[in-house]
Amino acid sequence: MYRRVVRVPSSTDVADLVAAELLQRLERLLDAQGRADVCLTGGNTANMVYERLAEHAIESEIDFRRIHFWWGDERFLPSTDPDRNSLQAVERLARTIPMHSMHVHMMASLDGRKDAHESAEEYEAELGDTHFDIVLLGIGEDGHCGSMFPGHASFEPTSRLVIGVEDAPKPPSERITLTRVALNRSSTVWFIATGSAKATAVAGALAGDESLPAATIHGEQSTIWFLDEAAAAQLPPPEECAF
Repeated sequence: MYRRVVRVPSSTDVADLVAAELLQRLERLLDAQGRADVCLTGGNTANMVYERLAEHAIESEIDFRRIHFWWGDERFLPSTDPDRNSLQAVERLARTIPMHSMHVHMMASLDGRKDAHESAEEYEAELGDTHFDIVLLGIGEDGHCGSMFPGHASFEPTSRLVIGVEDAPKPPSERITLTRVALNRSSTVWFIATGSAKATAVAGALAGDESLPAATIHGEQSTIWFLDEAAAAQLPPPEECAF
């Protein structure tokens, strides 16, 4: 498995680079296999990526209707709540990207479900044996990714693909998340991290501290970390890195 760290000056540079790389990768995937399965993440930097992708897509000839969009985690909130990761992403992407409604796989919302566990069961059934071509992930200041938190029940070993999360240390307390089993069933994982607050967690994850959820997620073919200078501040200089 190939691992690489890409460092650029600013968060804007990270968003521009990831969006451009994603567009190129999707074009190659669709040419090769006619379909692509992409797992998206939430967060400010990820939303910047989606804004850039929507801008780049205007001049692209990619048939985005052949792409299946999934999510690594979601906040268990009403379907119209602006804090839902999927709603934030789709609002940005759909401005210019034609998305096939049957290929946009949002996690079930609070509406009509008794709890996050019921939503997780529905999403696991929908996910089935899907193998992701690309997974986008962020990393929290505590090293969490998706809605798996260190030292929390959400990070306990399981054979499940999707679980409901209760009492999360980050609000809202009720969430849905893909597990390590599901996220590691992917060809490529791209971590996106910006800002000095992420530097300690980034360094720990890249050093292999498996008490941090982010350290345990790897693509079957490659794992790439896209970092700005602030997020990479605690890493060895590039010439001294072993990755």
